[in-house]
Amino acid sequence: MSTVTDRRKAPAVDKQPIDTELIADSTDAALRMKLGTSTRESIDIRTTAVIEQLNRLLGVDLGADEDPDIRSLVSRANKLLELSARPTKETPAFSAFFYMRDVASLTRRLLWVCPEAGSHAP
Repeated sequence: MSTVTDRRKAPAVDKQPIDTELIADSTDAALRMKLGTSTRESIDIRTTAVIEQLNRLLGVDLGADEDPDIRSLVSRANKLLELSARPTKETPAFSAFFYMRDVASLTRRLLWVCPEAGSHAP
């Protein structure tokens, strides 16, 4: 019988491996979307998913301290993720669409350099 005071050890979210296949599929889906056939709702849903994946990648040591190109990518990612850079409900759909594409493209590039992805990065 389980009680409220029972504690189970759950794996730390930060310690879970990066799901490279999920990130690749998600960024592919975002980059395949067409502005003329995408609703604002579908753009927002896909953007949220890709932002979460970009945040996961930024939580990994990508080697930005040693490589200026990676450092530049990480810096661009952090700027894109600032709340002031994100689309709001009032942002036109085309601007939200291109923001989503920027996040997906940058997420894909960081996936390529992610040491956890190894040879499995697309």
